Amino acid sequence: MSENNKDVRRENVNMPGMGPRRGGRRNMGPVEKPKNFKRTLKKLWSYFGKERKLLTIIFVLIIIDAVVTLMVPYFIGKAIDAMSINNKVNFKMMEIILIALIVSYFSDAILTFIQGWVMAGAAQRIVKNMRAALFEKLQKLPIAFFDINTHGEIMSRLSNDIDNVNSTISQSTTQLMSGAITILGSLIMMIILSPLLTLASMITVPLVFLLTRAIAKNTSFLFKSQQKELGRLNGQIEEAISGIHIVKAFNHENKEIEKFEKINDNLCTVALKAQIWSGYLMPLMNVINNVGFAVVAGVGGILAVKNIITVGIIASFLSYSRQFSRPLNDLASVFNTLQSAIAGAERVFDILDEKNEMGDIANAKVLDSPEGNVIFEGVSFAYRKDIKILKDVSFEAKAGSSIALVGPTGAGKTTIVNLLTRFYDVSEGKILIDGIDIREYTRDSLRKCFGIVLQDTYLFTGTIKENIKYGKLDASDEEIERAAIMANADAFIRELPGGYDTVLLESGSNLSQGQRQLLAIARAILSNPAILILDEATSSVDTRTEMRIQQAMIKLMKGRTSFIIAHRLSTIRDADIIMVIDHGEIVEQGNHEKLIEEKGIHYNMYFSQFNNRDDYE
Repeated sequence: MSENNKDVRRENVNMPGMGPRRGGRRNMGPVEKPKNFKRTLKKLWSYFGKERKLLTIIFVLIIIDAVVTLMVPYFIGKAIDAMSINNKVNFKMMEIILIALIVSYFSDAILTFIQGWVMAGAAQRIVKNMRAALFEKLQKLPIAFFDINTHGEIMSRLSNDIDNVNSTISQSTTQLMSGAITILGSLIMMIILSPLLTLASMITVPLVFLLTRAIAKNTSFLFKSQQKELGRLNGQIEEAISGIHIVKAFNHENKEIEKFEKINDNLCTVALKAQIWSGYLMPLMNVINNVGFAVVAGVGGILAVKNIITVGIIASFLSYSRQFSRPLNDLASVFNTLQSAIAGAERVFDILDEKNEMGDIANAKVLDSPEGNVIFEGVSFAYRKDIKILKDVSFEAKAGSSIALVGPTGAGKTTIVNLLTRFYDVSEGKILIDGIDIREYTRDSLRKCFGIVLQDTYLFTGTIKENIKYGKLDASDEEIERAAIMANADAFIRELPGGYDTVLLESGSNLSQGQRQLLAIARAILSNPAILILDEATSSVDTRTEMRIQQAMIKLMKGRTSFIIAHRLSTIRDADIIMVIDHGEIVEQGNHEKLIEEKGIHYNMYFSQFNNRDDYE
C-alpha cells in the first residue's frame, strides 16, 4: 500500500460520538503465541473477588461429598466379604450396608446439585464483572486503538472470549477441586487396603502426565489461534453486514463471499487441528486406564489366591482404582478445556492491559463558559513518527467566527479537528482555547464545549427524543422540541406515527439521510456548544434537503466558533476564513472573495466544480 493511501486511511479515523467511518486497518498479523499461563490465571483469580467466600463453601461441600463417595467402595467390599465368609450370608450386616449405600447415593446427588447451583451463580457474577471491566476499559481507550482493531474483533472479545471463560469457570472449577480431593482420598484408601496393589496401579500415572503434557503443548497454541480467527471472522461479518448496500451496489456479493470463505476456511483448519489434538486425549486415556485396571485385577487375583487379601478388598480396590483414574482423566480433559479459556482470557486481558487515553494533568482547569477563541501555534502531528500529517500549522479563529477547511482527501482537515477535540495530542506546537493550552483543561470539560455534526450521522437504537437528548441528558421535553424546531426537524418528526417517541432502528436506518442530519443538528443545538465542528454535513443529501440543513446550520452557527469541512465549496462561501489544506500545510487562507481574486488553488477548485470537474473530490 502506498504512503498516500495510508495517509488517507488515517484521515478517516473514527470519532467517538460522531459515527463510525467504515473501513480502516484490520488486524491481519501473524498469530501470537500464548502468553504466561500462570500470569493469566493469577489475573483471572483477581476477578473472583467476593466470590472467594462462596468458593470456600463449595470447597467444604466438595470435601464432604468426596468423603461420602469414598465410603461407597468400602461398603461394597464389606458387602462382598459379608457374603463370602464361611459360605454364609450375614444378612444383618448386608442390611446396614444397604442403608448406608442408599444414604450415600442420595447425599452425593444433593451435594452435587448444591455445588453446581452455587458455582453457576458465582461464575455468572465473575463474568459479569469481567464484561463490565472490559466495556468500561473500551470507553477509556484512545481513538488509535479503535483505528487498528475492527468492530467485530472487539465484539468477539466481549462475547465469545468471555463466554469461553464463563463456561470454564462454572464447569471446570468444581471439577478441579473435586478431582484433586478424590485422587488424594482414593490414594489414601488404596494404601490402607493394600500397599502392593497400590504400587501396581501407579504404573499408569506417569503415562497420563506425559500424554497430557504432550497434547496440552499443542492445544494451547491452537486454541489461541482459533479464538483469533474467530475474531477475524466476526470482523468480516460485521463489516459485510454494515456495508451491505455498498456491496450490492457494486455487485461485490461474490467477492465478499470469497473473503468470508477464506477466513472461514482458516478458522475451520485451525479449529479442526485443535479438536483433533484434544480428541486424542480421551481414547488414549481410556486405553491407559484399561491397562491399569487389568494390572490391578491380575495382581489382586494372585494376592487373593495366596490369602494375602480378600475378594472384598479386590472389589473395593478396583472401585478406588477407577475413582483414582477417572479424576485423572477429567483433570486432563479439564486442563485441555482450560487452554481454550486461557486463550480467551488472554485476549480479554490484552485489551485490559492497553494504555488508557492520557489522563488530565495535575491541577487541570475546568473550561467553564468558553468564549470559543481558538489558536493553533506551530502544530505538527504524525500518526506514525516517520510520516507527518500536519506540518507547522498556525492560525487563529476568533470567537464567533466561521472557519472553512477545504482541500483534497487526506490533506489533514479531519486531523485538525481531531487534535482540537483532543482525540489525539499534538506532536509539536500547541493549541489554545481562550488563551490556554487545551492540555491544561480537563478532557471532559474541553469536549463539552464542542458540538459535532458529521456526514455519516450516527443515531442510537431508541426513540427520536432519546437521540436528541444525547446532547444534554438532563434536558426537558420542551428543550428537546425547541432544539428540533431550530434544526427544522420538528415538522417531519411530528409527521411520524410515534412523533418524538418513534423508535429508530440501528443507525436510524428507518429515516432518510437528510432527516438523520437534522436530528444530529438538533442534538448539537441542545448541547449548546461554544465551538461547532461540521464535517461534510451536507455532502450526501439532495438540494432541497441541503437548503433545510443549511438554514438549520446557520441558526446553529450563530454566535459560535465554527469549523466547517466541506467538499461542496458553494456551501462555505460565507465563511469568515477559508483555509486550503494540502499535504498537511495551509497553502491559502482568506475569505471567498479574496481567494477568488488571487486565482490560486481555491479559485481552481471552486470553478472546477461548476465545470463538473472533480479533481479534488
